[in-house]
Amino acid sequence: MQLIRDLVQDKKKKGREHKEAIVSAIKQALEDYSSIYVFTFENMRNPKFQEFREQLKSSSRFFLGSNKVMQVPPGRSVADETKPGNHKLSKFLHGDAGLFFTNLEKEEVQRLFKEFEEHDFSRTGSIAIKKMELKGGQLEQFSPEMEPFLRKQGLPVRLNKRVIELVSDLVVCEEGQPLSPESARTLRLLGIKMATFLLHLFLWLEP
Repeated sequence: MQLIRDLVQDKKKKGREHKEAIVSAIKQALEDYSSIYVFTFENMRNPKFQEFREQLKSSSRFFLGSNKVMQVPPGRSVADETKPGNHKLSKFLHGDAGLFFTNLEKEEVQRLFKEFEEHDFSRTGSIAIKKMELKGGQLEQFSPEMEPFLRKQGLPVRLNKRVIELVSDLVVCEEGQPLSPESARTLRLLGIKMATFLLHLFLWLEP
């Protein structure tokens, strides 16, 4: 029991130290950069986001994580804000949001964020942006060896002269409805990318 308590305490300590490090880094960024933005994101894809961070690391810095932790350095109200107006940052830090500190001109930042996008396969639970229906018939994009695998994915298929056939029409997904695990897998198999990773500028401040 003592070992478990020690592990729990160690985990809490590391969590507290991590939060303190983030708060300290944001406080420093408030001093180091000429502009601050709150940004929001859709369909986050970490590899693409890391590329974007790397591209801008000489002039800018991103922060993502617990919104409550990120609200601490700028202040949550006029009474505890670090500089006039900084509490507005905390007001808009909710949901899928982050902080972007930069020395770039506003027009350049707007251009970079506007041009940023990455198309990818949708994940389970994502909302379908359109209805996708497969008509019965040959699926020549798949090799005959994939027929058992496709059946396991829930597709009504069979082999006919070593060509995979869809034996009946299949609605893969409905527009506006969450994707089931089977729907997400089928879209990936078909090479259909419905998700778009986007970044949106939400609030701009000059410290």
